[in-house]
Amino acid sequence: MSEKTDKMERLEVGAIVEGKVVNLKPFGAIVILPDNTQGLVHISHISASFVQNVNDYISVGDIVKVKILTIDPTTKKISLSIKEAARHLGSGDAPASVPSFSERSRSSEPAGSFEDKVKEWIKISNERHAGLNKRNKRR
Repeated sequence: MSEKTDKMERLEVGAIVEGKVVNLKPFGAIVILPDNTQGLVHISHISASFVQNVNDYISVGDIVKVKILTIDPTTKKISLSIKEAARHLGSGDAPASVPSFSERSRSSEPAGSFEDKVKEWIKISNERHAGLNKRNKRR
C-alpha cells in the first residue's frame, strides 16, 4: 500500500476536521487536511446559499472546518463539505471564520446611494470595455 492510501485510511467518512484552503478553482476549493492529504470542496458544498464565485466565500490560506463526504481509495479522491460541517456544528451556512460576501461588502464599503453604486458600476464597466476594445484592435 502507498503512503497516501495509508493516510486516507486514517480518515473517516462523516468526520469533521479542520483544514487549510490551499487552492481555489472555479468549481471549488482544494483543502489540505491534518494528515497532509488533499480533498475537494465542490462549489455546491461551500455554502447553503447559492455560490457563484468561490472567492466571495473563502480565500487561500483560510482555515475551515470540513465534513468528509466520501473517500475513494481507488482514485485517491476525498470529497469535503464546508456546508455540511457548518450544519452539523450549528454555525449557519458559511464558514465560521470567513464572512459571507454580503458581510465583506458591508464592512469594506461605505454606504452609498443606489445611484452612486450604479455610476461606479458603469464607470468600471466602461473601463473594462475600453480595455477589451484596445486589445481587440491590436489583433
